[in-house]
Amino acid sequence: MSTTENPTSHESADNAPESFQDPGLPYHRPRRADVDPKADKKAERQVAALFGLSILGTIIAIVSYMTLKMDGQIESIRFTNMAIGFGIFLAMIGIGLGAIHWAKTLMRDHEMVEERHELRSSDEAREGAIQNLKDGAEDSGIGGVKRRPLLVGSLVTAMLAAPLALLWPQIGNMGANWNTGEFAHTMWRKGMRLTRDPEGTPIKASDVTIGSAFHVIPEGLNDLEHGKLEEKAKAVVLLLRLDPRDLNLQPGREDWSFDGIIAFSKICTHVGCPVALYEQQTHHLLCPCHQSTFDVANGAKVVFGPAKRPLPQLPIAVDDEGYIVAQSDFHEPIGPSYWSRLKHTSDGLSSDETDGSSH
Repeated sequence: MSTTENPTSHESADNAPESFQDPGLPYHRPRRADVDPKADKKAERQVAALFGLSILGTIIAIVSYMTLKMDGQIESIRFTNMAIGFGIFLAMIGIGLGAIHWAKTLMRDHEMVEERHELRSSDEAREGAIQNLKDGAEDSGIGGVKRRPLLVGSLVTAMLAAPLALLWPQIGNMGANWNTGEFAHTMWRKGMRLTRDPEGTPIKASDVTIGSAFHVIPEGLNDLEHGKLEEKAKAVVLLLRLDPRDLNLQPGREDWSFDGIIAFSKICTHVGCPVALYEQQTHHLLCPCHQSTFDVANGAKVVFGPAKRPLPQLPIAVDDEGYIVAQSDFHEPIGPSYWSRLKHTSDGLSSDETDGSSH
């Protein structure tokens, strides 16, 4: 019978050396900027160029915001946002890369060892820390004998200018038109057909079965050359069909629906999120943002969540060809309820607007 001889942990501990020899620090290889004045100046110019890139990025972001116009088309919105974002990217990365390059090429490059000590630093260590900060400021060229005014000036300018790339668009939007009466009207008009979103094909009453839901836009919306997104954001509708026996028509709205087919604004009255989740069994519409829940069978009244008023109802009818059409525009402002707290017009809403113009 053979056994494998392995040293026990006790024997290993006995053979362990009492101490280890300090290997010391490796050979310090100086950088080119440490020994070559030309390399030092070149690194300084490179850092200044990076800070200059940051300043250029700030200028690009501000100029893009001020000169590029978003006309409501996806392409123009995408290009403007990309231009502003590219400027902000240059503004931020220029400062970051410049600071890193400054530290790696121009600041102190000596190995430093700090011996372990008690939790509270001694007075000498504290004085040493302060001296290190002073030495670091002198090494960087911010202060001391070897000043680098080009770097300091470009860094200060870049840091002061970079926040403008973020703040300028925000401040610029504060002067927008706060006349919320514009939100009281949409492009819906008497006789305008309800069409599928996004195809724009008209919907017949026979196409809407009980329990189904259609995402709806006004007829002609896709043909708009300007302001298409703005108009869609106000006019989108959810069209549903319930069993007429389950539908509790609200007083004064008995003729706003057709054989159980009913239409409500898709814009939540809380903060304007799209209400698009329909629960067929309970006839509830759910806003996915903050869980406001509306009861379609009872005038889209709020049954849960932070919304304070029902979804506006679009009066509908069926034309001679069997297509579903609007009787008028909405009879109340669509979207968040807080608009009513701001400036608004007093002209009210007309139920028989037929001029075909968009407000």
